[in-house]
Amino acid sequence: VQLQASGGGLVEPGGSLRLSCSPTGNIGGIWVRGWYRQAPGKERELVASITAGGDTNYADPVKGRFTISRDIRGNRLYLQMNSLQPEDTAVYYCKYTANGGQHYWGQGTLVTVSS
Repeated sequence: VQLQASGGGLVEPGGSLRLSCSPTGNIGGIWVRGWYRQAPGKERELVASITAGGDTNYADPVKGRFTISRDIRGNRLYLQMNSLQPEDTAVYYCKYTANGGQHYWGQGTLVTVSS
């Protein structure tokens, strides 16, 4: 089972994008889903996460601009990104952590914010 992330692209500063992530098969109960990003020359960092109960957590740089959500039925994960800035440029990865502790990573989708 793999995760497929999509929705990245080139956007001007101040623009918006919506990322999506979904599994290719059944991966059972998920404890927490999250979005991470890795900018060139930097380590991968957590952007936002959401638990099975709906509790959310955001990195300080994206608070108030990004919104994480999920579709339980389809096991899909979303990241609505508004007011994008050049420093948001990165490869964005989704990650699911199963109830049993297994981690699943998406392949990454590139977000480029540039005029």
